[in-house]
Amino acid sequence: MKYLCLVYLDENRLDELPDADCVAYDRAIRQSGHCLASEALQSVTTATTVRMRNGKLSVTDGPFAETKEQLAGFYMIEARDLNEAIQVAAKIPPARVGCIEVRPIRPIRETVAAAEAAVRTHGPAARQGRNAT
Repeated sequence: MKYLCLVYLDENRLDELPDADCVAYDRAIRQSGHCLASEALQSVTTATTVRMRNGKLSVTDGPFAETKEQLAGFYMIEARDLNEAIQVAAKIPPARVGCIEVRPIRPIRETVAAAEAAVRTHGPAARQGRNAT
């Protein structure tokens, strides 16, 4: 199962985490086969928030919300279950000074593809979970 590990920390504590530690962990997690993707993010001061409301675009400099800890990066991992995902997340270096939010990935593409295939096979009634027989 896929999980997204969102890395949050107070940017003022970033100096407590040597980049070399983070890169070493990244190499190890990739070699283990758990890591599907990972990236560190630039400072929250570089963030831009985009909203569409009633067809109108609104662009704001800065993050979505004022918080003590900011989104600093992510790891997309593959794990057997939530327990294994938590064990992987616990070893992410920023967990020592911030926190890691672990969330299962919702397989939206696969769900939509299965629904579309059901409609092709069984007709429009399959959309409501019924067979058109």
